[in-house]
Amino acid sequence: MHAPNSFDYAVVRVVPFTEREEFFNAGVIVFCPQQQFLRARVHLDEAKLHVLAPGLAAEEVRQRLDAIVRIADGDANGGPIAQLAQRARFHWLVAPRSTLIQVSATHTGICDKPEFVLDRLFQEQVLEIPST
Repeated sequence: MHAPNSFDYAVVRVVPFTEREEFFNAGVIVFCPQQQFLRARVHLDEAKLHVLAPGLAAEEVRQRLDAIVRIADGDANGGPIAQLAQRARFHWLVAPRSTLIQVSATHTGICDKPEFVLDRLFQEQVLEIPST
């Protein structure tokens, strides 16, 4: 039996107007260095985007979200940042920024299978609507 691995994650947010500080969750980034795992999963809820920013083109937002996935994957089409080492890519992805796409604070946990963590967090943080 092996020891569980630590992981870090951040939630990707769409912030159409940074001065208003309104946002909605659009993805999750999970990094588990012990298993050499860095992946991001994104989903743009166009209905939410339309409510917060009716004039903002969904395709523009989708392109920026997709870039996060390419960088996490180390995809050659992700530009120079995607060519960095995995740890450097993760730190670049979760760095604070004041732009259309932002990330939450980084959180940590323990897991055996980071791909299951990615699935669970994506479901909880992006796809599910919180009950009131």
